[in-house]
Formats: sequence, C-alpha cells, structure tokens
Amino acid sequence: MDLQTTIYLVVGLSFALYIGIAIWARAGSTSEFYAAGGSVPPVMNGMATAADWMSAASFISMAGLISNMGYGGGLFLMGWTGGYVLLAMLLAPYLRKFGKFTVPQFIGDRFYSKTASTVAVLCLLTASITYIIGQMTGVGVAFSRFLGVSSEVGIYVGMGIVFLYAVFGGMKGITYTQVAQYIVLIAAYIIPAIFISISLTGNPIPQLGLGSTMTGTDVSLLAKLDMVVTDLGFGKYTTTTAGSTLNMFVYTMSLMIGTAGLPHVIMRFFTVPTVAAARSSAGWALVFIALLYTTAPAVAAMAKLNLHGTVNTAVKTGGDLYAAESSILAEQRPDWMKRWEKTGLLKFEDKNGDGRIQYYNDKTKNADAAAKATAAGWKGNELTVNADIIVLANPEIALLPNWVIALVAAGGLAAALSTAAGLLMAISAAVSHDLVKGIFKPDISEKGELLAGKISMAVAIVISGWLGLNPPGFAAGTVALAFGIAASSLFPAIMMGIFSKKMNKEGAIAGMLAGLFVTLFYVFAHKGIFFIKGTDFLPMIGGANSFFGITPEAFGAIGALVNFAVAFTVDKFTKEPPEHIQHMVEAVRIPRGSKVVDGAH
Repeated sequence: MDLQTTIYLVVGLSFALYIGIAIWARAGSTSEFYAAGGSVPPVMNGMATAADWMSAASFISMAGLISNMGYGGGLFLMGWTGGYVLLAMLLAPYLRKFGKFTVPQFIGDRFYSKTASTVAVLCLLTASITYIIGQMTGVGVAFSRFLGVSSEVGIYVGMGIVFLYAVFGGMKGITYTQVAQYIVLIAAYIIPAIFISISLTGNPIPQLGLGSTMTGTDVSLLAKLDMVVTDLGFGKYTTTTAGSTLNMFVYTMSLMIGTAGLPHVIMRFFTVPTVAAARSSAGWALVFIALLYTTAPAVAAMAKLNLHGTVNTAVKTGGDLYAAESSILAEQRPDWMKRWEKTGLLKFEDKNGDGRIQYYNDKTKNADAAAKATAAGWKGNELTVNADIIVLANPEIALLPNWVIALVAAGGLAAALSTAAGLLMAISAAVSHDLVKGIFKPDISEKGELLAGKISMAVAIVISGWLGLNPPGFAAGTVALAFGIAASSLFPAIMMGIFSKKMNKEGAIAGMLAGLFVTLFYVFAHKGIFFIKGTDFLPMIGGANSFFGITPEAFGAIGALVNFAVAFTVDKFTKEPPEHIQHMVEAVRIPRGSKVVDGAH
C-alpha cells in the first residue's frame, strides 16, 4: 500500500472513531454538556486531561522549538510541566471543592459580583481564542502535508470534525473522545522515537538514547550534534540559551502560571465525582503527560541530527566552519523535502546559482569563516526549515515505514483537535452559562441553556476557523501569548480567590483588567500597532523588547505582578468582603472532617 493511501486509511479510521464515540456519549443535559455529569473515572479523566493539555503546540511545535533553540528550548518543558504541577497541586482540588465548573462562575461567586464574572469571561475569551488559533494552524499544517490539500481546506475539514463531536457530544462526548485521541497521539509520538533511537544509538528507550553513544562509535549523540552544528556556525546545541537569563526565567514563569490559569484544563477537574478523584486524576494526567514531555528532547535532538545528515554530505568533526561541505545538489534532494516544499514550510533558494542547497548559519560571528565562504561564492543560507515540521517530518527523514508516517499524521491531528475541542467547550460554557444564564437571562430553562451552549460553540468554531485562516500578526506562529494572557489576568484572580479571604471584588476586577491591559499593550506595541504621531511607540521607550529585554511571549509574568499589585492596592482602599464570603473561602481550604485548632486541644 502506498504512503498516501495508508495516510488516508489511518486518519480516516481515527476520525470515524472520534465521531462514533461522540455519538455514543452525547450529552443529554446541561450537567453532561458542561461537566460530563461529574462521573468520569480518574484514570480516564487523566488521559482526557493529558489530551486536552497536550495541544498542537506540544505535539507539533515543542520538539521543533527545542530542536531549533537547543538547551534554551527547555523553558517550554519546564514552564508547561511545572505549570501543570502547580495547577494540579495548588488550585484544582480547591476549585473542585468549591463546586463551580467554570472559572468565571468561580470568580463571580467568590467575588460576589456579576461584573467580576463578566471581566473573567472577557479574559477567558481573549486567552482561549488566541490559543485556538494555534490549534487550527496545526490542523492546517498536518492536513496540507499528509492529505494533499491546502491548509485552508484542512482547516475547514478540521472545523467540521470538531463540530460533529464537540457540539453534539458536549463535555461528555469530548471527554471520551479525548481518551481515544490521547492513545493515538502518544503512540504516534513514542513509536517513531523508538525506531529512530534504535537506529542512531541501539537503545530502544528514547530518553536514554539521548545520552547514549552513536551506533558504531564512541561519540555520544549530543556530542556529535554539538560538533555538527558548531561546524556550521550555529551555537552549541547543549548550551545555547534563549535570549537573556532574565528573559528565559520570566518566559518560564509566564508559561507556568499561564498553564495554571487556562480555563479548558481547569474544567477537567469538574468531570470527576469527588475531590479525591480530582487529585487522583491530576496525578494520572501528570504520568500521561510525562510520557510525551520526557520524549520530546530526544525527538528534537535526533530529528536535528537526521536533518543535517540529509543535507550535509561531508561534515567534519572539527576545523574551519566552511571546510565542511554542508550542501546537496538540488536534484538530489530526497522525496520528503519535495513533499514538504509544497506546504511552504520548507524552502530553498539557490542564491549563488551553483545548483546546490547550502545550509549554514547566516549570522556567524566567525569573520575568517565568513570571508572564506564569501570568497568561495557563498551568498547566505539557502535552506529554511519551519520548526513546526520537525516532528511531522521526522519519520520521513528517518525513512521509517509508511504506517508509522501515517500514525504521526493521525497523532498530530488528534493533538490539535483534542485541545481545540477543550477550548471550544470553555468558550461555550463562558458564553452560555456565565453570560446568558448568569447575567442576561437567569430564568432560562435547562433545554434553552443547552441550546445556547451548542449555538455558542458552533459560532466559536466558525470564528476560530476564520482566525486560523487569517491569523492576527501578533498571534501567528505561537500560543505562548495565550499563556501570557491567562497568566496576567485569570491566574492571580484564582490564587487570590482561594488564598486571600480579604480580597474584595473591587481589587479582583481592577487587577484582572490591569494585568490584561498591560500585557496586550506590550504585545501590540512590540508589533508596532500603537502609533503616536506616526512613530512606533516602543522606539520612544527603548525599542523592541524594551522592558529589560523581555519578549512579548514572556511578558505574562510581568502582567501577573501588575495584576497582584493593583488588586492589593485597590483592596486596601475599599471595603472588605462580606463575612459569609470570608467564611466560604476558609471552608474551601479546610479539609472535610478536620477540626479547627482553637488552642484548647
């Protein structure tokens, strides 16, 4: 069976499975639509949470970013994993005990204010819509390469699939579909990694293969990779960092607390029957997430080595940068390169007209090497490889069997669709439950609320699809901004709502708005969207990344500090919360069955 037919078969069967599960588990009540009836077993909820959490960014982009950035790419592993631990251990049990199944509902009730709930909905929609753009883009990338259609058509198909199982299935259908999607995506991620690890190092465990010696040599895989990339003018793979140390730290913190503030992950903890089950499902989810996250560094390094091995015909282990021949004749480029060129994510340009594809670092600081290259007729790097293709193209680069390539295609689509469905569920619940029922029409019937939820989800699918086709410049190519928005707006409000019984509604509202505004302002200003008298604003205050060299994707942590500072300042000058609210906060934090220590016992 040829490759294209195999891909159609495997992806088609996975789609049929998702739709079949959604029909079987379709929601019949608002409780099932929003929280799957609170009856999902912890292990299954852990798998669904992992699928919800591991988006196209985790499956498609993360290893690609690590592959491009090297050591500095570890911030994504630390931030996203640490954020989930923070959410599971510090927030989820208390939110589950509170009993509200949406973040705006929790904020509205805790801060005894419909205005607070409305502001939370605004923050949730801003973060979720920004995040979902990345998922739709991932769907387009996978479809355009593997199903032989344009990315636009791929997004339309993805919208249709999500509509079929999310709108009709609600959280109940989404949950059980995500269990299946987790199995597909984790198999698609680990099986190719095992194949490639055996091929390069002889070790079947990718995590161990990363530190093993190359087959037939006494050189470790990472040492070999360091030699290859430095010969080509790139920084050492094992030591290169992402910008300044401060930016790397702030970026990691932004991803971490942004994770803990993402509403579609928080909602998963309301689908289990008890607080104990919520803790258990959080632990299982961490195990399931770790399977992919501990494999990602190995996938990144091995893919980079195989990519260079494809292009570099005679790379030396030392010497001058351009003494090594890092090129391949254009007509000799492998079939996988030709296939990916059609997507526009891999490009080459014969700048010096010699019929070869040169792959070097354009920005080398080695003046002697650059002079030699120029004298030899080199006019710059001729190959551009988008980070998003590293995982999807990895099996093709390594010449793995067709069924493995098809499995990776299905896994990439499963990762994007599962998270898109979770985000759409969060958007739907915010609109129908928190806005329609909570504010505009409190007396709406259960049937009417269920209909409103389905309509709002359908509208959200259309909007997210349109944004996927026409991504805003500030959000294209990254979902890190979504984490920054969640970090700066929702996370502080949730933290203060649980751990500060004196925090009042005025402080929470002011903090959320301040955190959201300052983060969006920095992002927009960085991209030159704010103009004052025809001049970009940021150059007036020091240029791009002017706030101590912090990038827009990392600014969410700064926005969170602003949120906390404004909230506590406003709280000091306004009336404290009612007594019953303070007692409620204390009750949420005290375990059931415990006795209050009063000094007499």
